[in-house]
Amino acid sequence: RSGTLSVPGIVGFGRAATLCCRAMHDDAIRLASLRDRLLNGLRQVIPDLKVNGSMATRLPHNLNVSVPGLPGEQLLMGLEGVAVSSGAACSSGTREPSHVLRALGVPERLAEASLRFGLGRFNTDAEIDAVVEQVGSLVARLRAPVPVFEVEENDDDVPPEWQMDL
Repeated sequence: RSGTLSVPGIVGFGRAATLCCRAMHDDAIRLASLRDRLLNGLRQVIPDLKVNGSMATRLPHNLNVSVPGLPGEQLLMGLEGVAVSSGAACSSGTREPSHVLRALGVPERLAEASLRFGLGRFNTDAEIDAVVEQVGSLVARLRAPVPVFEVEENDDDVPPEWQMDL
């Protein structure tokens, strides 16, 4: 665009790029370690967990997995305090399964059951462990069979409004 260039902005961007270049390698190693810790923990609590995409050519801060049989949106609604999304970043504005996951060969049912975790410089081992525990607990609850109760007529433990005339 036309106008005077923002010299302070240009200098600031240059300094930020320099700082990033210095820390990028170490950050990538640490983030890959956190990502692998997350994946290994999730595999322990969800044995049928599916990894979407290649682990060999994956960015160090990204993990996209599917939990068979559970819609990603249902998982998202049950997670509190966890920055996670369903699908891929490029499809975050739509309810359709990610076209990227589909291009990777992920079946539609698994693409709909996906969770995308993004890790950052300030994430810790303790946060990863807490997320594993929370996701594992949620999946166990969602997969648990729904109890069926039989009520006998005029059961004293059942409120009258719940009793039915048989």
